[in-house]
Amino acid sequence: MMSHAQDYFGEVSSIALSIDHSILDRIVGGLVELRSKGGRLFIIGVGGSGANASHAVGDFRKMTQIEAYSPIDNTAELTARTNDEGWSTVFQSWLRVSNANKNDAIFVLSVGGGDLERNVSANIVKALDEAKKRNLRIYGIVGRDGGYTARVGDDVIVIPTVNPAHITALSESFQSVILHGITCHPELMNESNRWETIDSVELVPNIE
Repeated sequence: MMSHAQDYFGEVSSIALSIDHSILDRIVGGLVELRSKGGRLFIIGVGGSGANASHAVGDFRKMTQIEAYSPIDNTAELTARTNDEGWSTVFQSWLRVSNANKNDAIFVLSVGGGDLERNVSANIVKALDEAKKRNLRIYGIVGRDGGYTARVGDDVIVIPTVNPAHITALSESFQSVILHGITCHPELMNESNRWETIDSVELVPNIE
């Protein structure tokens, strides 16, 4: 019998070979255009996807010089809005206060992509409705069938489901893999990562 590790990494391999590369290329092209016109990138997600959003903000800002933000990173505002207004509108309100406009884009990271009928990630659904009203381009990396994000988004990568028991684990893992593939794209990346810039030094034994 195969071990869990063999099964899991077999699933990773299967997904890696199934990703639609053309969508990634379109996202990169859109982000190059966004940067050229001084647009901002708003990255949203909750749970593990929220952690990926924070990571992505850092990479986009440092590696690609795109002005990127995530509401998740402002704990005071996020919790105040949740307490006073409700969790479902936190991202929507954030876009309004930021005066998001047609030069900007929203990037959704989510396993389900948002589903009002099942009351899952309603805040993502409301944020997308606000983004559409404001004519923002919508990007996403989602799992399962992609939910609301895949239905209304412009360029959305849906992580194929290869094992229903690992949808969340694999979707959130591949968000990170794909985001790194975007930020290190030669058309988008302006600043190399630290380790890639350190000169290789050959160690020579000290022979007396």
